[in-house]
Amino acid sequence: MDEQQTRGFLQPETWADAEARYEALGPTAQTMVREVARAMSFDREEYDERVTPAVVETARQTLFAEQLTVRVADRETFNVWREESTYDVRRAGSDNVDRVAWHVSPAAEAATAATFQNEPDAAVGTVRRMAFNRLYRDRLTGDEQ
Repeated sequence: MDEQQTRGFLQPETWADAEARYEALGPTAQTMVREVARAMSFDREEYDERVTPAVVETARQTLFAEQLTVRVADRETFNVWREESTYDVRRAGSDNVDRVAWHVSPAAEAATAATFQNEPDAAVGTVRRMAFNRLYRDRLTGDEQ
């Protein structure tokens, strides 16, 4: 069995925890977008035209997703977790590779997972995007996707 790694620190236990964290990231997203626009030398007119609420919201979503806890291990470790878990798991990738990255959402009572062979960073990114889009987005943003 492979050694399991954990990346990130956000694994909301409840929807209230997820919503509080998401809400708290609003000012950070606004500051981040403003500073990036400044680094890109946007003048006031260009800033007002291009930095829309949707841009700031995208930054907030990204910040939230990038903080999510993701476990990375071999398939055997994942399968042991899976056998012990009652969560619905939304999975991407092939059954013919050796490693798995996954995020568990107690708030959503579900998990996302992606298999990979050689690119753990890419798999972690995929799992985080999947988790936000499939487990958190509707509840946190009100979007129906």
